[in-house]
Amino acid sequence: MAVNEWLHGYLEAILDAGSSTRKRNNDGKHRITRFEEEEEERNLEGENKNNYKFFSPTKYFVEQVIDSFDESDIYRTWVKVVATRNSRDRSSRMENMCWPIWHLTRKKKQIAWDDAQKLAERRFEREQGRNDAADDLSELSEGEKEKDVNASESKKDIPRISSEMQLWSDENELRNLYIVLISVHGLVRGENMELGRDSDTGGQVKYVVELARALANTKGIYRVDLLTRQIASPEVDSSYGEPIEMLSCPLDGSGSCGAYIIRLPCGPQDKYIPKESLWPYLPEFVDEALNHIVNMARALGEQVKGGKPMWPNVIHGHYADAGEIAAHLSGALNVPMVLTGHSLGRNKFEQLLKQGRLSREAINVTYKIMRRIEAEEMALDAAEMVVTSTRQEIEEQWGLYDGFDLKLERKLRVRRRRGVSCLGRYMPRMVVIPPGMDFSYVTTHESMEGEGDLKSLIGSNRAQSKKKLPPIWSEIMRFFTNPHKPTILALSRPDPKKNVMTLLKAFGECHRLRELANLTLILGNRDDIEEMSESSSTVLSMVLKLIDKYDLYGQVAYPKHHKQSQVPDIYRLAAKTKGVFINPALVEPFGLTIIEAAAYGLPVVATKNGGPVDILKVLNNGLLIDPHNQKAMADALLKLVADKNLWLECRKNGLRNIHRFSWPEHCQNYLSHIEHCRNHLSTSRLEIMPIPEEPISDSLRDVEDLSLRFSIEGDSKFNNTETDPATRPKELIEAISHRVSSSTRNSSASFHPMRRQRLVVIAADCYDREGSLTKAFEAIIKSVMKFAGPGIGSGRVGVVLLTGSSLKETIEALNSCNINIEEFDALVCNSGSEMYYPWKDLMVDEDYEAHVEYRWPGENITSMVPRLAGIEGEEDKDYIEEYVSGFSSRCYSYCVKPGMKVRNIYDLRQRLRMRGLRCNLVYTHAGFRLNVIPLFASRKQALRYLSVKWGIDLSKAIIFVGERGDTDYEELMAGIHKTLVLRGSVEEGSEKLLHSEDSFKREDMFNLDSPNLIYSENGHMDCDISAILGHPGAS
Repeated sequence: MAVNEWLHGYLEAILDAGSSTRKRNNDGKHRITRFEEEEEERNLEGENKNNYKFFSPTKYFVEQVIDSFDESDIYRTWVKVVATRNSRDRSSRMENMCWPIWHLTRKKKQIAWDDAQKLAERRFEREQGRNDAADDLSELSEGEKEKDVNASESKKDIPRISSEMQLWSDENELRNLYIVLISVHGLVRGENMELGRDSDTGGQVKYVVELARALANTKGIYRVDLLTRQIASPEVDSSYGEPIEMLSCPLDGSGSCGAYIIRLPCGPQDKYIPKESLWPYLPEFVDEALNHIVNMARALGEQVKGGKPMWPNVIHGHYADAGEIAAHLSGALNVPMVLTGHSLGRNKFEQLLKQGRLSREAINVTYKIMRRIEAEEMALDAAEMVVTSTRQEIEEQWGLYDGFDLKLERKLRVRRRRGVSCLGRYMPRMVVIPPGMDFSYVTTHESMEGEGDLKSLIGSNRAQSKKKLPPIWSEIMRFFTNPHKPTILALSRPDPKKNVMTLLKAFGECHRLRELANLTLILGNRDDIEEMSESSSTVLSMVLKLIDKYDLYGQVAYPKHHKQSQVPDIYRLAAKTKGVFINPALVEPFGLTIIEAAAYGLPVVATKNGGPVDILKVLNNGLLIDPHNQKAMADALLKLVADKNLWLECRKNGLRNIHRFSWPEHCQNYLSHIEHCRNHLSTSRLEIMPIPEEPISDSLRDVEDLSLRFSIEGDSKFNNTETDPATRPKELIEAISHRVSSSTRNSSASFHPMRRQRLVVIAADCYDREGSLTKAFEAIIKSVMKFAGPGIGSGRVGVVLLTGSSLKETIEALNSCNINIEEFDALVCNSGSEMYYPWKDLMVDEDYEAHVEYRWPGENITSMVPRLAGIEGEEDKDYIEEYVSGFSSRCYSYCVKPGMKVRNIYDLRQRLRMRGLRCNLVYTHAGFRLNVIPLFASRKQALRYLSVKWGIDLSKAIIFVGERGDTDYEELMAGIHKTLVLRGSVEEGSEKLLHSEDSFKREDMFNLDSPNLIYSENGHMDCDISAILGHPGAS
């Protein structure tokens, strides 16, 4: 039985019981049950009988608990109520239910009160953050003030920044752009999309597939990749397990151009995982996507750019999960990122809290909502541009996030236009680009009066009709007693948010509407309702009950199956009957179905919440309604169905303006904004190091360099004796090989990381309770060096050290352990903000510094962090102080004073976001040090940078960590690399300063049962690494 189905049945039972036990008074008024009679007798003493309104348990239940709680005790009582035939006993049981209902209502109100308090605190903090930013940005020079006056006089409303961009035109035809789109969840394929199969496979899937096709068919685009999850589960079609699917290829295309769906492993491939459970597997997707993009950049570079890698021009994430993935890829590749939210977590969270059904903790457990919100905040941090469908989405939905403030964004936009410093603050650019649609198969010149096809299907000459009619028409028409009437069409998945029940009630209770029209409900595909998801089965069960309640048989069609290719025929049928399309959703982010309906000449009735507002302003082909107002919904439908002149006017307006939502129009706007992104991004690009030539000892026979030949001839005599000509080549090879092997490792001629086939990474944060390094640090490095020794000697294995300490501290620690620093290929210091190469005399990687500096606030953040680090109510205390030895251009390091309580990473980052400051924060040294580093800097991102630069697949890396560590520890645990957890190697970690109480948990960040995660059974001192990594799981 679906969740809360018993509640609906109980409502019907209690209403039936109330009506069947009513008694009539002498004055003609009704009474309801003995309980009400007794209550009335008690309350009527001393009161005027005519002014008394008796207590109704039925009314109380309906008004106060209609949103409901899932309560087993009430459910059991309801079962007894249904089974009770005696009206008096039945009424008594209903009375008994009122008390637990009362207690539940109090609980609901308490939950609402607590959440309102937290919401008020967050709003206060946001306002404080906005004021801090405004104060810092308020100081203008005299020249700036003059500009400000002139600007205010010339224009009152500041236009959006998009007004300054140049439109994408035919001049860009010769451009060869590579675009990467990411949409992880749901079932994604190019043909026969199973839209409505579940809540994850809906309008977003169709949107991204059609966007990929449309972009690939636009001049100037060379290739479009749509990355999604590979699924090889028996629950779904085998096509979802194919690694590559071609969507389109231009007729004049060659090589690898066109649009493709690329399916990448992410979590268990033999399971179809809903989006709420995908979070722990996203790091795997990031690494797989990184490998694909690098390989594709090389291949496209060979085809188009003469061998130079052709990196994506933009990485576009759709929804929160793909937004987080795109943020990581953008940071690893230094490529602009674009985000489309589709639906937003904070908006959903607030709606659920207002309903009062679930507590904050229950919502988080069910929907992983805090994990989703943090992913959206991270995507806002990294996004160059956020694509929205409406301005309402910007103001009322994105405005709920810490990372976006509309007022501050406008202020920063003005300063950028004037060339004035924004003091390290940043807000993503929001642009409104209406969703597109493919009109290639739409016939807009169908006769508005011609009904020949319809008559041939339902008339007496049906058997004589020679024209083949769509099968879906007969499938729908078989439901109707009078199929000639106009059809009201609703098309959505069976989701409570789509508000189909209100539509059915509006139709069922409006007799005039029932006389004039039929109702067609296309609610996905179903075989057995009981086997569907809980939400879908509940909606469909209620639909069937309402049809029965209002006796709508012969007036409502609800077919079980339809194909995606049949959707155009469904719209055509509604248009031929002069029907109306309705979208009654509580909130509609996009409203693609409204655009589709308009393309087929259907007037529309749509919700006033979300995208339809802007769509109908452009199309002018329908009416907006309050989705909660049942009567307004019926009136709007009746108005369009009954007034043929209005219907015809709406139809003509829709067909006249529909080109505004075509895919070519969408792509032109999209690419114009993308070009604007590229102009604002740093020109630095990640370069892949060339593969070095073979050692001279392996290619001596091909040597043609004269100077080298002379030097060889000079060494051809050994001990003043001539060598035998037959053995001379062999002796020459041995002599030069000896010279090469005996040269120092610092020589870049003999050492090159591109020869590495595997990476061994040491990232154990071995600190004690005082934040000092322990002896475990030395033991782990020596054990790892012993394990990797043969590979290091042959040059096939490289060693990298990742640490939260500064370079000076790292060198001192290695020297104190008598460890040769030249054994390492790279030292990544200060939590991933700096990279040094011992084989280059500890030269800093300047390319990496330029790579991570994007949006780095620099010195502008130094005054803000100490002020915000303190806990609430004690911000003025001196909690942290600068750690001068750890300060560098890319890392501001602070020491936490002993005994002081500081904010965790989640809270501190939240407050910095509210002030427009984007950076990464890491507590290290057992929580006694805070490193403030650039947004795109981290130890895991540094490892990804090296894997790309050195051409080493991350699946060939092994990371050694402890059971705990710095606050970036969780990032190192997840991915396609092997991770060996050395038990007992870390006495004290900093993880307690990572999340707040109402944040997400560790299991939402990485898969604790991943086959790539290996735990040492013994302590780190007795750990035999070779034995552990020798099992098949580590090969």
